[in-house]
Formats: sequence, C-alpha cells, structure tokens
Amino acid sequence: MATGFGTKLVLESSNLIEGTLTKEIIGAAIEVHRQLGPGLLESAYEICMCHELFERRLGFQRQVEIPVFYKGVALDCGYKLDILVEDKVVLELRAVEAILPVHEAQLLTYLKLSKKRVGFLMNFHVSRMTAGIKRKVL
Repeated sequence: MATGFGTKLVLESSNLIEGTLTKEIIGAAIEVHRQLGPGLLESAYEICMCHELFERRLGFQRQVEIPVFYKGVALDCGYKLDILVEDKVVLELRAVEAILPVHEAQLLTYLKLSKKRVGFLMNFHVSRMTAGIKRKVL
C-alpha cells in the first residue's frame, strides 16, 4: 500500500502487486532524477533509466512494439512502450509541465494492450521525483 505522510512517499512493497520490483523501479527513477534534475528531453531520461535498471540487474526492453487487436487481428499501429521491466511492469516516461488525463489513459490502454497489470507514468519535469510518479494497476 502506498501512503503519503507529509511530502514523503512510503511504499509497503509486500502489499503491492509486484511490490518489490516496483520499489526498485521507483528507486531507479529517483536516482536518475537526482543525477540529472528536470529540464532534459524525455529521450535522455529514457536512456539513463535503462542504464540505471541495467546497473540494478533488472531485465528490461526499450521501445517495445505493441499491436492493436481489432476484430481478432493484431495490427501494427506504431504504438510502443517506453520501457518494459522484467516483462511485468510498463514504464511510460514524460518530461512535461503537467501530467494530463490523456497521459494516464494512454498508460491504462498500454497495460490492456500488453496484457500487463502494473505500470508507471513517470514525469521527470518536476522538482521532486516522487511528485512525478503515478502507479496504475489493472
């Protein structure tokens, strides 16, 4: 269960789906943000996030194509997950002024299309990384 206490984000990983893994992913994002700060392009954060995941010995894939199933046919519509960690957790990265509802809807759609249960929307254009992380579960 994620609980907020003041400005501190506390994660109780044993109660979350993929809790241990997601805790490690959040730690990786915080480290990338601590090293780089806000203000770079999304692509820079993506590359650095992959490097951090590699250093933590987590398996990942970058820019994973996901088809759209239409009337039982898988169609390549050009959709790609930014990062898929351990074939379980979808990461959608942003470097924007504010997360919009459409960004959250996109993550939920990617979770459905990829048949994954857990995903993060991570906005690196924030002063404190914990404020830029949204966890979604199907």
